Amino acid sequence: MDFHDVTHCIFDMDGLLLDTESIYTMAYNHVTQEYGKTYGWEHKAKIMGNKTTEALQTLIEMLQLPITVQSFEDKLAPICKEVFLQCNLMPGAEKLLQHLKKNNIPIALATSSSEESSDLKTQKWKHLFDLFNHKVYGGSDPEVIRGKPHPDIFLIAAKRFPDNPDPLKCLVFEDSPNGVQAGIAAKMQVIMVPDPQLPKHLTNNATLVLESLEDFKPEHFGLPSFIT
Repeated sequence: MDFHDVTHCIFDMDGLLLDTESIYTMAYNHVTQEYGKTYGWEHKAKIMGNKTTEALQTLIEMLQLPITVQSFEDKLAPICKEVFLQCNLMPGAEKLLQHLKKNNIPIALATSSSEESSDLKTQKWKHLFDLFNHKVYGGSDPEVIRGKPHPDIFLIAAKRFPDNPDPLKCLVFEDSPNGVQAGIAAKMQVIMVPDPQLPKHLTNNATLVLESLEDFKPEHFGLPSFIT
């Protein structure tokens, strides 16, 4: 498979850099089971990568819950506040970010989470998330009008690099189908590291699918290789 050389990298956060997807599953089920409904992979696959408000609205409609988005958020807040502080890194995340930064490759974060939520999740890993040139929080950034699967967040992340690179020169790292679709729509190549439980057909649009960030070979995209 042929890949194009890139100069900049843009990363999703939840499920890619941080192991938060299992936390979201637990928290969402805590709420949905109050109404006798279960939040499973058939729902998760459709809302992964969405802004929280958009994800909850879709979930409420899918499960036909007698609850508003605001009420759902209010029930989630105390659960998430407690467990987000315990977030751990996904395999290979720290090594890759440190490597890119050491080699002066510009990196940005493009997450659908709000800044407040992201600060909670990354509290243990501030030293690592401080490596990003900038961060775009889709859940609270007024410039991000449309969430993933629309390309807005990645185009904004690219535009905020000082040299405003061509999207074709940006490489996106994602774990969700909506995120992959957003990256492709932004005319960027997309590395997908999906959850093993995600149905395989939902990974078809990615430029390259990996089991882990540990499997990424930077030189395939014209980036400095890891020193072995």
